[in-house]
Amino acid sequence: MSIRVLVADDHAAVRAGIVLILGGHDDIEVVGEAADGEEAVAMATRERPDVVLMDIRMPKLDGISATRELSGIADVLILTTFDIDEYVFGALRAGAAGFLLKNTDADALVDAVRVVARGDGLIAPSVTRRLISAFGSAVPTSMPRQVENLTPREREVLECIGRGLSNAEIARELDMAEATTKTHVSRLLNKLGLRSRVQAAILAQELSAGT
Repeated sequence: MSIRVLVADDHAAVRAGIVLILGGHDDIEVVGEAADGEEAVAMATRERPDVVLMDIRMPKLDGISATRELSGIADVLILTTFDIDEYVFGALRAGAAGFLLKNTDADALVDAVRVVARGDGLIAPSVTRRLISAFGSAVPTSMPRQVENLTPREREVLECIGRGLSNAEIARELDMAEATTKTHVSRLLNKLGLRSRVQAAILAQELSAGT
């Protein structure tokens, strides 16, 4: 089954380039193109893609606001020219599954789409301390109590997410089926009130640093 992708960028030439890159792979299908955030939200709601490649600076509705509206509808991979903390933090707080710069090479872009489609995030254990620190303000004060509500297995999965492991790697480490891993990830995100796996990874690293 192909990975269904929606490309949202206000520059037609950029959209065309991304579509050309993705179109060269049999396991990826571009189901739509959007020129602004409002169009991206409407199209994603209608087409239900697996992944939305989202620019940040767009007219009508910016990419961060559009990402927030797409929570629960599609996984969003931010692709932007601007490596600015405000944008990175805003995108991740909004629930983006990953953040890439437009100078990323074609193979890395395709791989990122596949990673996000699998339900894995793009934040690795090497996430910078400034990102973790900045994210601290987004973690509710009641979070430690919510973490206590996790089952022992869910806590193990959360710790693995914090180490940057994929669902497949977690399944191997904890000796369970990958489908079971995905269920645990979904449940712990729901219990913790988090929008994405990336947020869970940062929270896990915060908790580890605090112990």
